[in-house]
Amino acid sequence: MNKIERLISIVMILLQKNVVSATEFAQLFNMSKRTILRDMETLGMSNIPIYSINGVNGGYGIMDEYKLDKRLLSSKDLENILTALGGLGQILFSDEVELTIKKMESMIGSAPSKGSIHLSFYDWDGRSEIVQILKTCQEAIVQGRLLTFDYIDRSGVKTDRRVEPYQLHFSETSWYLKGFCLNRMEYRTFKLSRTDNLDIDIQTFVARDFMTEQKAEQQYQPKLITVKALISHQIRDHFIERYGQKRIEAYNSEFCIVKIDVPQNDIGFRFLAGFGSDLEIIEPKAYVDDFREFLNDMMKKYA
Repeated sequence: MNKIERLISIVMILLQKNVVSATEFAQLFNMSKRTILRDMETLGMSNIPIYSINGVNGGYGIMDEYKLDKRLLSSKDLENILTALGGLGQILFSDEVELTIKKMESMIGSAPSKGSIHLSFYDWDGRSEIVQILKTCQEAIVQGRLLTFDYIDRSGVKTDRRVEPYQLHFSETSWYLKGFCLNRMEYRTFKLSRTDNLDIDIQTFVARDFMTEQKAEQQYQPKLITVKALISHQIRDHFIERYGQKRIEAYNSEFCIVKIDVPQNDIGFRFLAGFGSDLEIIEPKAYVDDFREFLNDMMKKYA
């Protein structure tokens, strides 16, 4: 965090708290107390009405006339924002996210929040390893500099890539980088777990009309096949969460019938195979035949 960002953060915190000690600020920003004192002098010279209080419970405050009207956001609004930030923090807990959460907590006050909603994500070891990759990508996006990396496709083939990075995207369990690939001369989406030797190039670039490409991508829908299948009651909840109640019909005491749209390729087959013997595809026949071939290839590994 640079000095300007730190000064803005100090003002935001003081706008919502009565008095904050130099020690608290030093711990929050991982800076020395001397640095915090210089920051306060800088804010004072910038005509920000900051005052100091000496003593054990002393610290720095800001004139009440300068403070924001807290009615703009209720305590419940702030708790909802913290809930969302808390979920994001489990996916990627960066210094920026941590600081934002502390700012929001300071606006709510010192009283602990019970929290009517709690978000929980898998604590996978691989997620911590990808943090540095995410930070590198974000730095390149902000600075408008090219990214270079090796990209490994599903077949294990490695290719060199030079990319104009535009956006980081998180979907279900994975992080992706969206950008313009100079090797293929087209917009591409790269799964970050398939990248290696990622580095920021010294060369900068002029951003293309990425939003137009985004709209075109949103309009594109992969070809899906409507599949009819029998599912056991043990996995019924999985299909309710993904497809909704309307896709499920009663069949008998052991099974339900579902009609779902899935791709007729390895991605769709892996998804369906994950339910094991709790799922049986009924139709269409062409899908059943392809799925059977997929399963036979799997069984050959254990023959």
